[in-house]
Amino acid sequence: MEIRFRDTSVDAVKTDLLVLPVQEKKLEEPPLRALDRRLKGRLRQRMQKANFTGGEGSTLLYSTAGMSPAAYLLLIGTGNPKEIESDTWRKLAARARREATTIGAEDMALFFAPEKEPDAAAGAIVEGLSLASYQFDKYRSNSKPPPELKSLTLFKPGLNRSAAIEKSIQTAQATIPGVFLARDLINEPPSVTTARFLGTQAQRHCRGRGLSVEVWGKKKIEAMKLAGLLAVNRGSQEEPRFIVIRYKPSRKPRKKVALIGKGITFDSGGLSLKPAKSMETMKLDMSGGAAVIGAMSRLPYLNFDIEVTGYVPTTDNLPGGNAQKPGDVIRYLNGKTIEVLNTDAEGRLILADALALAAKEKPDYMINLATLTGACMVALGPSVGGLFSNDQSLADQLMRCARETGERLWQLPLVKEYREHLKSNVADMKNIGGSHGGAITAALILEEFVDHIPWAHLDIAGPAFAESGMGICPKGGTGFGVRTLLKFLSTV
Repeated sequence: MEIRFRDTSVDAVKTDLLVLPVQEKKLEEPPLRALDRRLKGRLRQRMQKANFTGGEGSTLLYSTAGMSPAAYLLLIGTGNPKEIESDTWRKLAARARREATTIGAEDMALFFAPEKEPDAAAGAIVEGLSLASYQFDKYRSNSKPPPELKSLTLFKPGLNRSAAIEKSIQTAQATIPGVFLARDLINEPPSVTTARFLGTQAQRHCRGRGLSVEVWGKKKIEAMKLAGLLAVNRGSQEEPRFIVIRYKPSRKPRKKVALIGKGITFDSGGLSLKPAKSMETMKLDMSGGAAVIGAMSRLPYLNFDIEVTGYVPTTDNLPGGNAQKPGDVIRYLNGKTIEVLNTDAEGRLILADALALAAKEKPDYMINLATLTGACMVALGPSVGGLFSNDQSLADQLMRCARETGERLWQLPLVKEYREHLKSNVADMKNIGGSHGGAITAALILEEFVDHIPWAHLDIAGPAFAESGMGICPKGGTGFGVRTLLKFLSTV
């Protein structure tokens, strides 16, 4: 999509779809008055009939019938001016993209006059337009590609095309393919997305300009003593893989960061079998690994001077004849042991391997992403991820990055007293706690393997998969976490 800038008035733009943001109850602003004059008062009449006031998310689509250089006008409410932020522009652009698809528009012009942080607004607009265009139709026999939006024009009288705006747009354009890659990996059927497939995709997409990939097979996993991954894999006919993606910048790195993603390609629960209904979307259980692969794939295009290593332990979790059993004990490479009482609490078992391995390289920060617990969804719902951290400054920084990208996180506590619920009679800890606080006890298990390195755990069980279509994403994998991770790496 070509992006243009124009210094022009709202009633002089020739385009298929002209988008005008409207603040709540500010219906006498000059751009609206200019358009209404051009349309001989008919726009005002239509607004009154539709009771359009500029409330956040409200829209009014109007055909100009040749009375304006723009074929259609789209008014989108931005709500209270004090509450407008980057995500307001992202959602506005996504809504505009859907309307453009409906009318078959090939070009769009947007009146661009944010009152603060125009660079962030410009990047968010490009993100919203791009994210809303995603489709996964490869298995539909009668699918047709949507009309292509070929150009976007940002305009207003006296518009200044600053270097900061240009950089923000370029960053958005470099980031989006990583989100789409993560969505594609999640949306593939579990018969396709095996551990072997994930390794192949990492090798395919994470290459060149400082990126290298190692995909370890079962023999190497055994040699590296990754006992958690081997234990979860025992019920499967598919061999496990452990993916290591390294990015080394061309100049001396300022920091070292480890990104760890859970890669359970399908979770039946193992011998602690899930109900049938709960398995229907369990291809999503590798969303954390998909986010890490997606984020790592974009690092050469963003040119950060940070050394980043991505770790993705991957297998499915099935109840085969050799599957691990409740009561089994796993000894990890850092010497700690876990008694397995529920084989459906398997994500923490494979993440423990990756965290212990990453900690040996002494990074400055470790961040893991995992669709880890239904308990986190109970606490925060389907749209918000849980954040746990042993370092408050790291947590604060991730919260800021998530807020700026529109990927909502909420910090939850690491309650030390809950460690009592994890005590085992035969091992250092159990893999499950009591009947309450499951997201917290899972995070406490992970913390045992980070060796006091500044660490954050993102439980993305809710926002990793959309059960119904959202503004910036259709039903299915969302790619949640990719944009937050890349934003974080840009600020370290």
